[in-house]
Amino acid sequence: MITAGDFRKGVTFEMDNGVWTIVDFQHVKPGKGAAFVRTKIKNVMTGGIASSNCGGPFGFTLRKAGFEGLVVTGRADEPVYLVVEDGAVSIHSARDLWGLGTEATQERLRERHGTHVASFVIGSAGENLVRFAGVVSGERISARCGGGAVFGSKNLKGIVSSGTGPIPVADVVALKAFDKKWTKFLRSHPMTGHSMPRYGSAGIVSKANAGRALPTRNFAQGFFDEADAISGETLVQTRLVTNAGCVSCPIRCERRVARQADDIDVTFKGPEYETLGLFGADIGNADLDAIIALNRICDDLGIDTISCAGTLAFAMELAQKGGPDFGVRFGDAQSVIEVLPRIAYREGVGDELANGSKWLSEKYGGSEYAMHVKGLELASYEPRRSVGMGLGYATSNRGGCHLGGGYTALLESINVLGMDPLSPRGKPQWTILMQNALDGVSSLGCCLFSALTFVPAPLYALGPNHGVTRLVNKVLEISGPIITLMLKMAPVLRFNTLLLFPHAEAARRAMGRPFATGALFQLGERCFTIERLFNLREGLGAADDTLPSRLTQSPQDPDNPCTVVPLDAMRKTYYRVRGWDADGVPTARKLRKLGIER
Repeated sequence: MITAGDFRKGVTFEMDNGVWTIVDFQHVKPGKGAAFVRTKIKNVMTGGIASSNCGGPFGFTLRKAGFEGLVVTGRADEPVYLVVEDGAVSIHSARDLWGLGTEATQERLRERHGTHVASFVIGSAGENLVRFAGVVSGERISARCGGGAVFGSKNLKGIVSSGTGPIPVADVVALKAFDKKWTKFLRSHPMTGHSMPRYGSAGIVSKANAGRALPTRNFAQGFFDEADAISGETLVQTRLVTNAGCVSCPIRCERRVARQADDIDVTFKGPEYETLGLFGADIGNADLDAIIALNRICDDLGIDTISCAGTLAFAMELAQKGGPDFGVRFGDAQSVIEVLPRIAYREGVGDELANGSKWLSEKYGGSEYAMHVKGLELASYEPRRSVGMGLGYATSNRGGCHLGGGYTALLESINVLGMDPLSPRGKPQWTILMQNALDGVSSLGCCLFSALTFVPAPLYALGPNHGVTRLVNKVLEISGPIITLMLKMAPVLRFNTLLLFPHAEAARRAMGRPFATGALFQLGERCFTIERLFNLREGLGAADDTLPSRLTQSPQDPDNPCTVVPLDAMRKTYYRVRGWDADGVPTARKLRKLGIER
């Protein structure tokens, strides 16, 4: 069982008949409860560790049912689903649900078990073992790493949860008081109080494009001439009906949209930045309504939009270069709409597309432009204009993930702070700091958007071009030694503040035990390190901490040789600062310091 919340002993793993088939759900969050789900399994895309997050109501209702975590092992003889309700677990036939989309499945389960229940289900992609199938709660999808294929391999259509029990909190009065204070802080910050509620993550499109970091035509470029047509601003002006959010969330970043041709009374979840970028610029598509449709189709089929779009972009370029023709073309959104069901059902060309870009490149060639790390397709940030993000992609335990990679693009290329996106100075240290912090936040069950206040509000308001911000960026670039010292001093950072990561103080009041900012960093480092050990045991090591050669050898700007990712030098420093040896293996001294036994 994975117990990422066990801060004393750390994370452990169990094996079932030689197969890693672990699903873990956790939460610790201030306020009325969490709506956040975190799953951990063996990564279908990479063979290493997987983790995947989503919002939606399932995590909250599971905890109300009396469960902090579930471990699902084995395989049913026929399709089934689980019901978890007020301390009891039961298994039900899902033969009549098999073949249904995620929307119809959840509706059927509500009809059967009541409108108060929440579900976590797969669609046709999971049933047919598409490698990048996800699991859906409401309209939110735990998309990455193939969790849906794991459910499908078990004949598990989904899990239903409901409960009436209380959520134990050590100090309810103190937690509610802090929650009120934290909510006010979130709503006053320009990122979480204005930008995210107004534009959602879709607002990043214009910023990434301006920074030449919007992947375009399979990461061949970082600037899309028609980006304005698919931007968050255009989405708000022409398609947005209202915004929404997860249970008790004060940010409310979800976009409720309607296509121009639809009845405005029919609204659904709009596309996030990753989907806009990858089903937009990365496949050369400027049709916003087509992206909205693609997003909705993927959610209903249970498909990860990041890996799917990345695989299709690779297939498009592969055909251009004389490889097999999968019937999809850059700029032709209709061909993509038509191929999605074929992928989900593994029909015709969809059978091979369902295996992802790594598999395709190993069969047909083109590894230099197959945009994945360790087998997981890259998120929508062009690392040649965000070199710290490139290092994060390369070292992320689950593969080409911006969040597992530390999300330094926030500091580099999307115009929040504006650190020199081409300079490697300080980037290894910042990548480690952010990876540890975000792993800590995720282990507490909190949405990572709640960590966006890490960037001070005054700097965000001034913008990246203001003199004060430029001065701060210069300091940040030479702050590597200071960050290294801070990482070593994590055990003595016994303070909590709203201005850094308020999650530590919320956890302290919820758990009733000492927990400070330094402990949050330590928690994240322990989780990250144990995941690294998992990967090493499964055969992933330093040789896999790499990027496609397009990103390290081919300048994005042919006239500027610096527009590549200087990965080798950054990775060497990264290993040293992490306390790993030259082969990327955590040293015995580091493991002792973290209290990890091998």
